[in-house]
Amino acid sequence: MYRTHTCGELRNEDRGKQVILAGWVQTIRKFGAITFIDLRDRYGITQLLFGESLNKQLDGDPLGREFVLQATGIVSERSNKNPNIPTGEIEINVSSFQVLNRSLVPPFTIQDDTDGGDDLRMKYRYLDLRRNIVKRNLHLRYEVNRAARNYLHHQGFIDIETPFLIKSTPEGARDFVVPSRMNPGQFYALPQSPQTFKQLLMISGYDRYYQVVKCFRDEDLRADRQPEFTQIDCEMSFVEQEDILNTFEGMVKFIFKEVKGIDFTEKFERMSWEDAMRYYGNDKPDIRFGMRLAELKSPFKEEERNTFRKEIEASGFKVFNDAELVGAIAVPGCSEYSRKQTDELTEWVKRPQIGMAGLAFVKYNSDGTLKSSVDKFFDEAKLKSLTEKCGAKPGDLILILAGKEERTRKALSDLRLEMGERLGLRKAEEFKLLWVIDFPLFEFSEEDNRYVARHHPFTSPKPEQVHLLSDSSQYGNIKANAYDMVLNGNEIGGGSIRIFQRDVQEKMFVALGMSKEEAQNKFGFLLGAFEYGAPPHGGIAFGFDRLCAILGGSESIRDFIAFPKNNAGRDVMLDAPSSIDEKQMEELQIRLDVKKG
Repeated sequence: MYRTHTCGELRNEDRGKQVILAGWVQTIRKFGAITFIDLRDRYGITQLLFGESLNKQLDGDPLGREFVLQATGIVSERSNKNPNIPTGEIEINVSSFQVLNRSLVPPFTIQDDTDGGDDLRMKYRYLDLRRNIVKRNLHLRYEVNRAARNYLHHQGFIDIETPFLIKSTPEGARDFVVPSRMNPGQFYALPQSPQTFKQLLMISGYDRYYQVVKCFRDEDLRADRQPEFTQIDCEMSFVEQEDILNTFEGMVKFIFKEVKGIDFTEKFERMSWEDAMRYYGNDKPDIRFGMRLAELKSPFKEEERNTFRKEIEASGFKVFNDAELVGAIAVPGCSEYSRKQTDELTEWVKRPQIGMAGLAFVKYNSDGTLKSSVDKFFDEAKLKSLTEKCGAKPGDLILILAGKEERTRKALSDLRLEMGERLGLRKAEEFKLLWVIDFPLFEFSEEDNRYVARHHPFTSPKPEQVHLLSDSSQYGNIKANAYDMVLNGNEIGGGSIRIFQRDVQEKMFVALGMSKEEAQNKFGFLLGAFEYGAPPHGGIAFGFDRLCAILGGSESIRDFIAFPKNNAGRDVMLDAPSSIDEKQMEELQIRLDVKKG
């Protein structure tokens, strides 16, 4: 028997018991004739006391950090208790021990405040996984997984696996492809999602399906992206949008209660895509704080969207007059910003990733007076009117951007989030969820000079707008029967009611510029299946890694994946991807033609 208890299990009431512990040596502290060792395993740390006789043995054959050690002894009460750990009231008075395995000196310290950088820790990820902070992250991931599965099980869902080797249908992100030795010159693709399979399962009669599944996308990486990632993938038959929203709002509430002890009693807020873009500048708004965008001048015709146009046109301020969009945010309590601070914000919006030419501001002072960078063009009465349009209060700082509509709206969104961050309004321990609904079905791609699917080609239009698929002039007006769940400014789930009739799906393919031959070649199996009694169905997929990261208070999903890739898509521990030998290349009948230099 290697151990009778774990290193996080024993308490003061266990005094007098003889126990066997096994784990890794965390720290060694010598005090004259005695030695204290902190022994660590997945469950915690327990202090071991080596008395005089064993201490002499240690002198002759010293222990080192990360040695694997087995120790037998009696549980005793500590004289110097440690209230910071659960086992801090006891120690093990060791009577015998055995080194089960030795360790080289680790390349970094195995503790929360480690001295190892990202690259070094990723190279030795098996050591990094021993750190408490990483263990907590993976344990949280497990708890989220378990809670989701328990909820879906009790809702009548069945877990069904789908293939990883499928047909390549490159749209959106790039596929990872896998050569087939038995079919020379042909390739499988790794699935970007199980989308068509879960629709086929609905046609097969499995009306409530789910899967916690790996997906693969060959795309540029950042903190919240990995080439392989995990989804909670779900589909239901004989449902409308409201059924989906209620079911999976329930799942997320259940996860929060089980994992974080947070009980959401009210329904999640719902917001149309148009309102999200108008008031927050993006389709995944962070509603933990206000600071909604105000349109002072808009490219849209509605009078309500051009609330300050007359004042702008009368001002003679060319920057505003020439702009498609003039928008603003009222930043609470910042009217006392100095010239240095407003200049710094101006430089911030001029950065290439924001791309604005400059920034105007209005200080609505606490005494009700107004001071602005555009005093030359707007008198006090007009400035007062502007503050009203922005919903500003005394003490607020109004920040104004102007330019092309799309870029300016995104810049306002980025500025709002930046100010929320600076003011401490984006608290990691606060959670706000909402549904964003009524997305456009299509968006126009300037690069391709055609409409493309905003979600994917299997998303259904709103039922009352299905007929508009026959009129290309109406493509820009069709709303999708789609929905996203947003948590703290992050899309954590998205889905739609699906097309389930062959003629409607064929019209969708035509709208996307796909010929009949191309549609048949890529999706003939699905079109054929629609002719064998396909039920109405819809679903949703949650970004499992991202959900775990937000629940764990991190911006990076890598912290919640056991063996992640770096930002170049490489596994530096395995040194992958890597070349393969000539024999494998010959078997696959592949010849590389890589241009050097």
